[in-house]
Amino acid sequence: MKGRYIVFDVETPNARNDRMSAIGVAVVENGMIVDELSTVVNPETYFHPFNIALTGITPAMAEEGPDFSQLWADLEPVFSSGLLVAHNAPFDMGVLAKCLRAYCVDWKSTVPYACTVQMGRRCYPGLPNHRLNTLCDYLDIPLEHHQAGSDSRACAMLLIDYLDHGLEVGRFCRTYDLERICTLPSGRARR
Repeated sequence: MKGRYIVFDVETPNARNDRMSAIGVAVVENGMIVDELSTVVNPETYFHPFNIALTGITPAMAEEGPDFSQLWADLEPVFSSGLLVAHNAPFDMGVLAKCLRAYCVDWKSTVPYACTVQMGRRCYPGLPNHRLNTLCDYLDIPLEHHQAGSDSRACAMLLIDYLDHGLEVGRFCRTYDLERICTLPSGRARR
């Protein structure tokens, strides 16, 4: 149960997946959610009708939110304070990396992360798939899917369930190269 986990989920305005239209963050410590943040983000780019239908976030709604560079001032201390965790984490890590690049934000070259899809496969191998909604249905976790705040909270609750089942998060840690926008092969972290 030890550790601090920064569970996050992003929504995007289009298929380029290089900007955020929303982000949700849930901080887990000692097996509990201790802090949460959820906001729309002004991606300063176009919205595709598919993404609007999926997330319900319109350009007018996003205009009310901060852009990524404004939001990063609040996110950076949180993201630097623990292990990043997401469901289908390479997607969320990729969006984060592309936003850092687009806004010329210098943070880290690599960052450790863990994926709750991988943990779910280990903890619940008999399920037909390990999508967020499937796992949440199975475990009776409330979910308003594709709403960043709800998705990050649900993912945090999955993580807590996995920890309660004795999963060692360290066994699922990978390293993401924020400069090359990819997961590094196991055992190859750059400094």
